[in-house]
Order: sequence, then structure tokens, then C-alpha cells
Amino acid sequence: MADEISISQSFLGTGWTFPPTFDRQLASIIMSSDVENIKECLWVLFSTALGERIMAATYGTGLRLKVFDSLTETLANDIRSLIAKAILDWEPRIDVERIDIQEVSPLNGELAISIDFIVRRTNARSNLVFPFYLNEATLAPPPM
Repeated sequence: MADEISISQSFLGTGWTFPPTFDRQLASIIMSSDVENIKECLWVLFSTALGERIMAATYGTGLRLKVFDSLTETLANDIRSLIAKAILDWEPRIDVERIDIQEVSPLNGELAISIDFIVRRTNARSNLVFPFYLNEATLAPPPM
């Protein structure tokens, strides 16, 4: 009952957790809300390739196209631009303050994309670090 009250009172949005998680006792899907939901929506946005969703062909980013590019300042700027455009187009609940690209493991081609943002309705600051593996051609699963 407490979960139902908190979900209904959420004014930043409520959606399925990512990855989808189920509650066996209640026979229902576990929901996320507020900033947690925003972060999960961003994770899905960054993990989705452009054109992957048939009914929303412009949803997602072109990050996968950058998987085998050499890490240069040009690539970092391209990634910043892809992320900023995707957020501007598909996540109206936040304003991006800063996007940083850091090499975590140069030999493994691992990048950390850090997004600092402000939630518009609450003026609360938050951030998300999205790991991106250039050499592996994979995207890491979201944090649990």
C-alpha cells in the first residue's frame, strides 16, 4: 500500500524499472519514480540505437556507431553532441549542465560519460555516469 501511495504522488513520472523487475508476491512489475526513473530513462535512451524503435525512429543515440573510432577530442565532442541532442529531444524533465567524457581504461577502450543535470520541476541536481566500451562493442548493464 505504501508503494502505491508513493507512486501515485510522484510528479516527475513513474515507469517500469530498467531492467524490468517483477515482484512475485504481488504478481506485478516493480516501478521506479522521480530521479531514479529519469536516470533509468536516460540509460535506455543511451543504450538504444537510432532507428531501433520502429514507431519512434529518432529515439536513441548514435553511440554504437562510435564504438570503433579512435579516442580523440573530436570523438569526445561528437559523443557530447549525440548525448545532448538525445536528451533535448527525448527527456524534457531535465536540463543538462555538463557532459564529461573520461577515459577509464585506455587499453580496454573504456569511457565514462558523466552527465550532470538539473530536474526542472524540483530544481534538484543529479548526475549519471554511463560506461561506454569502445573496443568491446558492448554497453554495460545499468547499475542495480
